[in-house]
Amino acid sequence: MVFPAAGTVYTHTVQYYETDRMGITHHSNYVRWMEEARTHFLAAIGWDYAKIEAAGIISPVVSVNCRYKRSTTFSDQVVITTKIAALDRVRLTLSYRMECHDQLVCEGTSEHCFTNQDGKLLRLNRDLPDFYQALQEASQVK
Repeated sequence: MVFPAAGTVYTHTVQYYETDRMGITHHSNYVRWMEEARTHFLAAIGWDYAKIEAAGIISPVVSVNCRYKRSTTFSDQVVITTKIAALDRVRLTLSYRMECHDQLVCEGTSEHCFTNQDGKLLRLNRDLPDFYQALQEASQVK
């Protein structure tokens, strides 16, 4: 697996429907873009959601945090860099840095656990060793 040292990079184009009456991107969309970037990140390490779900794995969001720095508007290109911020046997925390026109617009994190379809918490290192190894390799890239 080849993983970029700076994390995965995903670009989102702000859509008109994502803006409010003032022409500013509504704050709730940044969390949606984090999900898009997370999906892109998982595919980049060889574990897209289709593969995860085919293995019977569910990945609930435990927490989300966003810090807004600048606004974006319709048709802006938002570049989102995703990295692993923390990884242990049961949780994965990803960090997101969103930039537009070379300026920071938002920073955020999302924390996830992993369960089987019955809701039983999975230990990544024991229950999903290949996935855990891919995450470890991605987190150790400097």
